[in-house]
Amino acid sequence: MRGYESFVTEVRKKVFTEVARLAYEGGDYSRIEEIPYRIVPGEIASHRESIFLERAIAGERVRLAMGLPLRPVYEHKPLSDGVNESAVAEKYYDPPLVNIINYACNACPTKQVRVTELCQGCLSRSCHQVCPKGAISFQHGKSIVDQDKCIRCGKCVEACPYHAIVKLERPCAAACGMDAIGSDEHGRAKIDYSKCVSCGQCLVSCPFGAIVDKGQIFQLIHAMKKGYQVIAIVAPAFVGQFGDHLTPEKLTAAMKLLGFDSVVEVAVGADLCTLDEAREYLERVPAGNTYMGTSCCPAWISMVETCFPDQFDHISMTLTPMVLTARMVKKQHPDAKVCFVGPCAAKKLEASRAHIRSDVDFVLTFEELQGMFEAKEVWFADVEGNDPLDKATADGRGFAVSGGVAAAVQNVVKEMAPEVDMKIMGAEGLRECRKMMALAKAGKLNGYLLEGMACPGGCIAGAGTIRPIKKAAMLVEKYKKDAPTQNATDSPYAELADKLD
Repeated sequence: MRGYESFVTEVRKKVFTEVARLAYEGGDYSRIEEIPYRIVPGEIASHRESIFLERAIAGERVRLAMGLPLRPVYEHKPLSDGVNESAVAEKYYDPPLVNIINYACNACPTKQVRVTELCQGCLSRSCHQVCPKGAISFQHGKSIVDQDKCIRCGKCVEACPYHAIVKLERPCAAACGMDAIGSDEHGRAKIDYSKCVSCGQCLVSCPFGAIVDKGQIFQLIHAMKKGYQVIAIVAPAFVGQFGDHLTPEKLTAAMKLLGFDSVVEVAVGADLCTLDEAREYLERVPAGNTYMGTSCCPAWISMVETCFPDQFDHISMTLTPMVLTARMVKKQHPDAKVCFVGPCAAKKLEASRAHIRSDVDFVLTFEELQGMFEAKEVWFADVEGNDPLDKATADGRGFAVSGGVAAAVQNVVKEMAPEVDMKIMGAEGLRECRKMMALAKAGKLNGYLLEGMACPGGCIAGAGTIRPIKKAAMLVEKYKKDAPTQNATDSPYAELADKLD
């Protein structure tokens, strides 16, 4: 379950901590070979059939956290292969972003319907009655599903009065709204990268920790050690992610202990994004013969580009809050390095896209930042600091939760053009986003502003988050109430909205 400790989350935390520690300490990086033994100590495996397998998987996770590629299973390469080349003070990325460690995959069963031992052999045989393909027969009075006939519609699952029939699906495939996960010749999960949009929902859904995204912790810390001014721009979903002791007022002081120069709220960029999208909506949509989609979620944008290329021009041209905030920072500090800290794996790709000037040098998830805090032994209860983040509005902070983007734009439109009856619709999760886009393509949503969020719940449910989603939503709501102003039109940076394109 998301947001709760497990062996998988424990290993992830240890990996990020060890990679950060390696970078901070410097020296001979061939000692990376020792890290799997610290992550998986002892002689007896705790969760897999072999201690050697557990360490091999931990080693690959370490490499990926440093941005290095997976090693081929069929040839010998040391764990340290390529590590010195990756020890640079700039982005180091070798695609793909999301990877499957094959020998960590459980080769889970693909989608199928099964009858469990709970079957009571009842006389009504409702499962048989509702099956449209005649896939259910009986043996010794118990139901049996013919997998060759079954179309996995789930009608028998719903009809069974004892809930004895279950629909089984690979967790990673179920979480993938792009249907990008299939099977290789050994039955292990395999990603179709022509469909994958790097939302990361598969990696947080895999109960075996076999799916991993690449990181930039190693290179970020090298930039700090080489004397660059590194400014953190932090997504509004950060609130509460690191526990109750790291309050927004303490965040800047805690980040400086890691080597960051200063901290800026990405919610400031969200306010600028809101103003731009409100103006764009008023220019493009009020005639009622078209619609517009928001531009903030990179995985949602990639989904539209992949699945609905003929509708892509309906997506807002406004830059995302991350990019707007980074450009604002670079205008003030042109020689600084900018690090986006947020909940999203897909932001790592957005920051690298050639067709936009992102001005983002590094991207960290909250999980990765937690590893840095652990490596530097920063204990939040002991951090002294009272430097509140008070430049963003409540609507800008609300971007972190599903529905927040559209609501913020709607609030501005009400001020700019109160006579316009703005209609909004949102979808959470890429599968639902695809349904919404199908309606829009069919002409059923003309006049609407559509908000697409790849992660169910919004950014607070991103692949790099730590807290349970419901708890995170409550904390963001409180953070919104604490904002000094409510509407994006009240932002002290409002005049920059037209100057950062």
